[in-house]
Amino acid sequence: METETEVAAVEIAFDERGLVACITQDWGTGEVLTLAYMNREALERTLASGEIHFWSRSPDELWRKGETSGNVQRLRSIRYDCDADALLALVEPAGPACYTGERTCFYRTLEGEAVVAPHEALSALGRTLAQRRKELPEGSYSAELFRAGTDRIGAKVTEEAEETARAGRDESDQRLREESADLLYHLGALLYARGLTYADALEELTRRMDKPRS
Repeated sequence: METETEVAAVEIAFDERGLVACITQDWGTGEVLTLAYMNREALERTLASGEIHFWSRSPDELWRKGETSGNVQRLRSIRYDCDADALLALVEPAGPACYTGERTCFYRTLEGEAVVAPHEALSALGRTLAQRRKELPEGSYSAELFRAGTDRIGAKVTEEAEETARAGRDESDQRLREESADLLYHLGALLYARGLTYADALEELTRRMDKPRS
């Protein structure tokens, strides 16, 4: 995260009302959560406290995200665009971002149908796996795996990895797509069975990317 001193040196282009739009995005999943506004005080409070603060345009007042609901958003990094007139806050949300109880404020589509974009697939699947692990519903393949334990899930990961490798060597692109999806699913089941998430694996990847090459 940029330090407060470094950010202070950036001339954020607040509008004529003294506001700048700020999008919050889930640090672990990449999902867009909210669009709200900050004034200079809200931005300074956010940087100082490590929790998201906004300026409400109606009524005119400063507020901390999650102040009443408990669904705070912990700041991991804050970015600004090429014109310095919009902010992007990467956050760890403690609960739903929307006052309706939805995970994100952007839960509706003009088409009327829920659409899961490719970049949202792992996070959506991860939430389903977490729910299946908790509830263990009858008739659920995921629940069956969780009941069987990590030995069974690990064997499925090995099986799917072998099938994915074979598809990559000898089969069509479509078969490789299908086997890769099966492998990602079963790998997720193994992670969630151990109390981990897809984001844990991705964070490990980013940690390695940050290391200098030898």
